[in-house]
Amino acid sequence: MPVPVPRQRAIPAVESGQAQAAPAVGGPSKEETVRNEATTAENRNDTAPQHGAHHTAPRTALNATPADGVHQGVTTNNVSATAGMSTAAGMSTAGMATADVTTNNLGATGGVSGGGVSTAGSVSATSVSASGAGTAHTTLTLLLIEDDPTAAPIVHDLLDADGKPIRVRTARNLTEAERLLTHDVHCILLDLALPAPGKAGADDDELAVLRHVLRLAPRHAVLALTASGDAERGAEAVRVGAQDYLYKDELDGRLLSRAIRYAVERKRSDTAERRLAEGKLRAQENARLERGLLPTPLLEGSPLRFAARYRPGRSRALLGGDFYDTVRTPDGTVHAMIGDVCGHGPDEAALGVELRIAWRALTLAGLCGDQLLNTLQQVLEHERDDDEIFATVCTVDIAPDGRRAGLCLAGHPAPLIARPDRPARLLPYDNNGPALGLLPGARWPRMQVELGAEWSLMLYTDGLIEGRIGEGRERLGQDGMVEMIRRQLSEGLSGEALLRAAVNEVRELNGGELTDDVALVLLDRVP
Repeated sequence: MPVPVPRQRAIPAVESGQAQAAPAVGGPSKEETVRNEATTAENRNDTAPQHGAHHTAPRTALNATPADGVHQGVTTNNVSATAGMSTAAGMSTAGMATADVTTNNLGATGGVSGGGVSTAGSVSATSVSASGAGTAHTTLTLLLIEDDPTAAPIVHDLLDADGKPIRVRTARNLTEAERLLTHDVHCILLDLALPAPGKAGADDDELAVLRHVLRLAPRHAVLALTASGDAERGAEAVRVGAQDYLYKDELDGRLLSRAIRYAVERKRSDTAERRLAEGKLRAQENARLERGLLPTPLLEGSPLRFAARYRPGRSRALLGGDFYDTVRTPDGTVHAMIGDVCGHGPDEAALGVELRIAWRALTLAGLCGDQLLNTLQQVLEHERDDDEIFATVCTVDIAPDGRRAGLCLAGHPAPLIARPDRPARLLPYDNNGPALGLLPGARWPRMQVELGAEWSLMLYTDGLIEGRIGEGRERLGQDGMVEMIRRQLSEGLSGEALLRAAVNEVRELNGGELTDDVALVLLDRVP
């Protein structure tokens, strides 16, 4: 497939104040929303007053007891994130946004799509969830974990950035918190004085309860509540994993609302940054693996000059379904091979590597021609996932004196030879056998060809000749390729410069990236 042009990062509308931000991390899917609303309804029925409660003006108290159940809030728009919130996280991601890694839909599980990495170093997650519910309203939900309701501050009319009530759930202990911690909870407000599970008294670890909550809710934003003046403990809570800390006796509605929004946004940024880093690491590991699978020619002691060019059709890949190799056996014979597995995905690339390694082993074991290709077909038949998978192969064995060669073609285009005394042309291909994997028991005759004293021999895959010419349906073809090489040779190009010019010109004629893998091998003999 064509290589997509890497997207440039646009400034999120949420940072410019023109749009609302994405749903918070941990937001519910449609199914979860229905399930959670049903659970909420059951909780209200179970905890409703038995003697007819008189309803007062709507207020949200942080010291609500479990009997209050889940406070009802009006459905709100997605949480807005000011520019201050986007940059407050300050997580440096220098060098992470490279062409090797493009991470989209980062929030397939949490409702966040990766919006890109800003040049200032802060990560912004600006897209809506993968379900595309960009216009749906999301109620921001807070889970308060506090064992002493009378000690918790009372905050009236806790609102989100749009002025809508924030839904609050209250848990007296971690057991209740675990029951109330559903996917629609966006932020947890935790009292650090709460005893850790199984600890009757003080514990050496003052943050044991926080560590427990972080293990319980790794995808949720967490705000830590601590006593006034205990900044050291609060700062340590942030180092352990909380998004921020607050003093109990210094809270007001505006401060807490802003802290909740900031914590949710920072958690989203942390998640996006972590996934970008993981994606970059995987890409680097894959690149090292693929680079290690590319062949290293074994031509020590040979007077022939070698050059190769490889361009996979897969986007950002280093390896495709094309494969090549060159080795010199102890008798001085130089063996060269190029092949193409149908398709250009990762499975085809893996099969191509297997065939190349098998060819090298068989060649060093003394096999060549029909015997080698017959054994190689058996390898293909055993390793392929589908009986319709086949591979074309061209093998050349050049005599030690360099003046003649044996040629075998298994459904592959014939090589091109160029000499100083005559124009470049294709080698004979009359005895071309079938591609490997098509006909059991097939034969591949070996043709003897004369090379001369000075020559250049180019092996290539069909990706070089199947590119289109302009906007029409006409393809370059072998004749067009021969004319192109003749002209480039007349311009004095040779070796790697010739191969590079050939691939670039074919791309230009095609009007962009080629859809198929391209591999070229060039062997030169200069007296």
